[in-house]
Amino acid sequence: MRAPRGSDLWVLLAVWAGLVALFGAFGPGFLSAATFGSVANRIPALLLTATGMTLVMVTGGIDLSVGSVLGLCGAVVGVTMVDAGGGLAAALAASIAVGTALGAANGLVSVKLRLPSFIVTLGMLEIARGLAFLTTHSQTKYIGAAVEGLGTPLAGLVVSPAFLIALAGVAAGQGVLSLTVWGRHLVAVGANAEAAAIAGIDVDRPRIWAHALLGALTGVAAVCNCSRLGSADPNAGVGFELSVIAAVVVGGTSLAGGRGSVAKSFLGVLIVATLEAGLVQLGASEPVKRVVTGGVIVAAVLADTWRRRA
Repeated sequence: MRAPRGSDLWVLLAVWAGLVALFGAFGPGFLSAATFGSVANRIPALLLTATGMTLVMVTGGIDLSVGSVLGLCGAVVGVTMVDAGGGLAAALAASIAVGTALGAANGLVSVKLRLPSFIVTLGMLEIARGLAFLTTHSQTKYIGAAVEGLGTPLAGLVVSPAFLIALAGVAAGQGVLSLTVWGRHLVAVGANAEAAAIAGIDVDRPRIWAHALLGALTGVAAVCNCSRLGSADPNAGVGFELSVIAAVVVGGTSLAGGRGSVAKSFLGVLIVATLEAGLVQLGASEPVKRVVTGGVIVAAVLADTWRRRA
């Protein structure tokens, strides 16, 4: 007999708590406010993109270009603030505009031309990375204090404004998915597009808008990433898409579409981030971290396959 879906949330919480206890036992300094603050302030970009990726994957799609789009949007932030002398608001607006345009392009091409989103976004991965280097002339743009405040912990707290913005994004994304008609359309299209079309749902529009929204959230994530680094690097986000997809899959969103939760993706992000932080504190090398992360992705996919067969 299949367990209720609500139980998945408790399983994810138990997994995260188990990781915290495990690394706390082997790493004396792991169980501290400083560690949790460090983890929280490293994940705003991942949280925001995982929120958008959940909406895309619920429809049965996927976006492999988010890392490169993050890099391009960050490049736009750097050029806007350093070269053009614009403020943070202008940089944020430009970053969101670029991210939304690229996300919408992914959606339009894959949906209207009936091409697999995997292939379309793989092409966009290369296009966006090339544009990031062209935009910055292959140079890192050092922004400094003008953007670092967004990633600096607030007075009396261990978390930054960027983390609070990301939490608001998670709450909004979960509300859209579970409380709005459009969110229900996303789930219906991913579960069975033919049945959704027969029911009178425009199956193309939700998919396109999901990709565009992911692009917009990636634009916000790029600003958060720049605030953490204090600069805009055209190499930023290399391999980032793997962390995003891993977090969303660990959170229980189905690769086949039709099932997903932004709140559970949030827990997936926490699990992946805690795992990485714990391995770093234990002195694990980069290859070991990659092996473990890859193993987590495979395990999550196997669990998803088992759930669908059950």
